[in-house]
Amino acid sequence: MPRFGLTIDVYPRDLPFSLLGAAVAGYAFWTNAPVEIADPVALLIVFDIRVRRWRRRT
Repeated sequence: MPRFGLTIDVYPRDLPFSLLGAAVAGYAFWTNAPVEIADPVALLIVFDIRVRRWRRRT
């Protein structure tokens, strides 16, 4: 019977930290978005998130 799974990998992007900080701060300032919206979107900018499904035969 095959087994199914899900792998979620979270890596920081390969950009200089100062550039990432400026992008996150600039996004919140530029959009005038509340913190509840700006923070999750900023994390999506900073991190590279990959979701993979896999199936293994047993």
